[in-house]
Amino acid sequence: MADSNTEQIEQVITDALVTFGAEESAITRDAELEALDVDSLDLAELSQIIEERFGVELTSSDVAEIKTVGDAIDIVAARAQ
Repeated sequence: MADSNTEQIEQVITDALVTFGAEESAITRDAELEALDVDSLDLAELSQIIEERFGVELTSSDVAEIKTVGDAIDIVAARAQ
């Protein structure tokens, strides 16, 4: 069950992906970032948003391992606690 922190993280990531041009209806935990047309510059910007909002710094190796929306949510949720 998702807690309010995880829901907040999911909303911030979803909002960011929409501003990057992804269709909100296509954004699910299983959606691959590549399929949403999220590129490396978008991921860099997403990393900055995550750090500003949640104090979680993602390294380049972290970002390289994020393949789906769920991956992004899970790594931030695990480190934000």
